[in-house]
Amino acid sequence: MQHRTNYTEIEHFLADESFRLWVYFNDDQHQWEEWTLENSNRAKLVEEARLWLLAMKAPTDDLSSDEVQNALENTWKKIERVEEDKKEKPVLKLLRKRWFNGVAAVLILSLLTGWLYNQTNSDNDSALTYSELINENEEGLVEQTNNSDKPQIITLSDGSSVLLQPNSKLSYPKIFAGNERKVYLSGEGFFEISKDPKKPFFVFANEIVTKVVGTSFKIKAYANQPNVEVVVRTGKVKVRSNELISNSEDELIVLLPNQALRFVRKNLSFKKITDITQDESLSRSTSNIEQLGFEFTDIPVAQIFKTIEQAYLVKIDFPQSKLKDCYLTTSLSDQPLPEKLKIICKSLGNNTSYEMNGNQIIIISNGCNE
Repeated sequence: MQHRTNYTEIEHFLADESFRLWVYFNDDQHQWEEWTLENSNRAKLVEEARLWLLAMKAPTDDLSSDEVQNALENTWKKIERVEEDKKEKPVLKLLRKRWFNGVAAVLILSLLTGWLYNQTNSDNDSALTYSELINENEEGLVEQTNNSDKPQIITLSDGSSVLLQPNSKLSYPKIFAGNERKVYLSGEGFFEISKDPKKPFFVFANEIVTKVVGTSFKIKAYANQPNVEVVVRTGKVKVRSNELISNSEDELIVLLPNQALRFVRKNLSFKKITDITQDESLSRSTSNIEQLGFEFTDIPVAQIFKTIEQAYLVKIDFPQSKLKDCYLTTSLSDQPLPEKLKIICKSLGNNTSYEMNGNQIIIISNGCNE
């Protein structure tokens, strides 16, 4: 395959696997974004290729060669009828020329199969992807991607916290406006939601939507895995399929603590699990934050900090000599991480505060109750 600096046609980009990974999954290991911005003329061609690739996203169903051929023929006739009284766009003209000349025919056939087939069968809607979902949002989102090999803690403007696992990303507004709080997940995250009954919290994770008011739960929604899972630790959540997915079960499923829901992508079906300990896959993938307890009775504050470190995989620096004789009795089991830290600091006294920078937490204190 030629080097990308020599790419002059849309087909060159479509044939590049790293380019497809960047467009579909925001996997930019080959620094496509940086390379694109180096040259304005190049950026225009890259954008055209990106838009074509998004439009061409194929479904998972296998199609016979006859179905593909019929879809191609019927769809091209539709395109020609629409363009009959118009001046053809350069991209369309280029693609048709390449099409009939047979250049990269096998590639385009494989990439266009899903898009063209859906043009012929307009009643088959495809599921929204993470990228498509955030493009629908008009709030102006911040995207955080965890490219490290360790979980990262994200604090939202309402005080909620998300423990984002490696190879995962979360998009969220800087400030939650209106009467709803919406975030978008691709990958895996453990959520602890700040309570606000008047402003429900929604997590859009590809095919499913999870609604909560104040609770803690895990969502596992990797694009390349067969299932999407929601596991509840505390409180109650409501899960439904994305309303734009056809053929999925039109129902709202309520989950309580230690219950889970598995959405099977193959047949767009739900499986509710009423006891996660009875499911081998879920039991095996339970993380520290889901196992550790946060009910403390006359416990040294140093031990409480250690429990938090183990649960969130963060580092807490605190004045050990000043806090060595400090003990706390408190319940932190249904609180986001920032709220946990606020409760601890308040319990230690007005002279205690904390600073948080990513996975690093610093406790500032002169001792307890002084």
